[in-house]
Formats: sequence, structure tokens, C-alpha cells
Amino acid sequence: MLINDIYRQKRKLFIGLVKKRVKFGTGSSLEFLEKRTWTYPVSNLKLIIKQAPFVVVNGVATRLYMPERMTLDIDILIKFEDRNLIYQDLENSHSQKIGDLSISGSQWKLPDNTSLDVLQGEDDWVEEAIANPNYAPDGLPIIALPYLILMKLSASRTQDLADISRMLGLAKEKELDKVREVIKIYLSTAQEDLESLITLGKLEIGN
Repeated sequence: MLINDIYRQKRKLFIGLVKKRVKFGTGSSLEFLEKRTWTYPVSNLKLIIKQAPFVVVNGVATRLYMPERMTLDIDILIKFEDRNLIYQDLENSHSQKIGDLSISGSQWKLPDNTSLDVLQGEDDWVEEAIANPNYAPDGLPIIALPYLILMKLSASRTQDLADISRMLGLAKEKELDKVREVIKIYLSTAQEDLESLITLGKLEIGN
């Protein structure tokens, strides 16, 4: 079975199970869900990575789009062709390489002991995502919502799907249209699942 088929099956199973259980307005309070905070500071990567652009992805990135959960480990996405420049910056900062990831990239320990995963992207959308970030209160470049959704849909882990549903439930219609456009272009097989996750997210907040 192809890996993409496995991911589609995981999404269908997750969505099917949640649809059986979800009820209108049964999630956390709307006041809580609409909070956007940056309570837990993370390493200032701009002081370390200087030669090539990057965006923060995964857990830390979700802070811009839903209530934060405590995670101090950082994941960043870089262009594959910039990897040597990024790694040179990390070495110059006395960061320590821990090893290679199971996907394209590597794990590092920063001087402040923060764990950093560097994801090397070669897909067509990566350059566009890195060139058009949003920014955290501390100035870190954060991947825009459509591309964060694309990454999490592609991975389709249970936590990813839960994050997607919550972020989409809180997104404005203009943001949702941008997400739909990106998914249509780069992961068209997930369009139906995307709409289901939007519906589930809206139900959670009572919309």
C-alpha cells in the first residue's frame, strides 16, 4: 500500500470517529479558544541562523493560530539547497548535531539545550512558504496557516489532525479560502477531508 493511501485512511478513520462523538459547542470555551499567546519564550534563532531564510513549523507555529500548548522544542523548515548554510550557522553557534531525522533533515541541540529539528524541504510549495511567513511577537518567522495545514495533513498523525480541526475552526473565511487553494494545488486528494475538518472545528466552537 502506498504511503499516501495510508495517510488518507488515517484521516478518514479519525474524521469518522470524531463525527460520531462531536456535538455542537462541546469544545473548550470560546474565550479560551480565541486566545493567542506567546507565554513560553523560545530560542531566538535569528541570532543563530543568519545566512539563509527559514520558517518555524509544527508545535510552536500553532501558537499563532490556536491556544498554545507548552512546547519548547523547535522545528524549522528550510530549502534543501540552503542546508549547508544553515548547518554552518548552527556549528558556528556551537550547536551540537544529534543525528539525522527519519525524514530529510537533522536534529540539533542549541547552546541553551533547546532541541531543534531542521526539516529540509524540496516540494514545490516550500520556497513560497518560506518567502511569505507570518511573524510571532518575538519576531520569529512562522509558517503561514495554509502551509502549516498542508504539512499536518500530509503527516496525518492524530495530534496533527486535532490541531488542524482546531485551527480551521478558529480561522476566518478569508483564511479558509487560502487554505483551500493551497490544498487544492498541492494535496488535492485531501480536499474532502479538509472540509470535514473545517466542519468539525466549527462545531467545536459552536459555529
